Amino acid sequence: MSSPTIIVTGGFGALGQGLARTLADQGARLALLDAAPAIPPAVAQAFGDQLLLPGVDLSQPDATRAAVNAVAERYGSFNGLVNVAGGFRWETIDGGDPATWQSMFSINLLTALHACQAVLPHLAKAGGGRIVNVGAGAAAKAGLGMGAYAASKAGVLRLTEALAEEVKDKGITVNAVLPSIIDTPANRRDMPQADFSRWVTAEALADVIAFLLSDAARAITGAGIPVNGRV
Repeated sequence: MSSPTIIVTGGFGALGQGLARTLADQGARLALLDAAPAIPPAVAQAFGDQLLLPGVDLSQPDATRAAVNAVAERYGSFNGLVNVAGGFRWETIDGGDPATWQSMFSINLLTALHACQAVLPHLAKAGGGRIVNVGAGAAAKAGLGMGAYAASKAGVLRLTEALAEEVKDKGITVNAVLPSIIDTPANRRDMPQADFSRWVTAEALADVIAFLLSDAARAITGAGIPVNGRV
């Protein structure tokens, strides 16, 4: 797309910022949405000329629609959505808290669902667009302590597939990227003994997402694309 306007949820996080840099370098206008109550100084400095919306609770459909409508009011229209917002919690099933499953469902799946629902009328009115969901490689097979997280990310993949079927005749493509471990400061802190060079960088994942947002990917929809680095 030429000079697209893209909404990025979870836009203040490590992956969100990495993606925003990649898209901005390619000439995109951006709307970065995040649950953080305030805009971090680094985000304000790097993306102050873009639309930055803090305090957006994507687990609530009304709040999500209001944020998406604010984007439409600012830019007139937009071309795509990338659902980066999400979270992770390691917890075994034996002795675990069922609330963890509810939390992962809300943070990872409902946020993507609500954002997708909110943008669909706008994309249909514009004659088409792109949706890219950030899933996880764990959607295919859960590891130890990853049951709740993997189940929620499997839901993101199923959401992607189902929505792609719904909108394939409306000029809207819907795809998911399924990364392994992403090289972020938080993951380095949690796994200090790991070989970080084997992980997927935010920039490498952003390149794949940018491709899926582009006209070059117009024939791809309903796909879950592994992005594994060397894990």
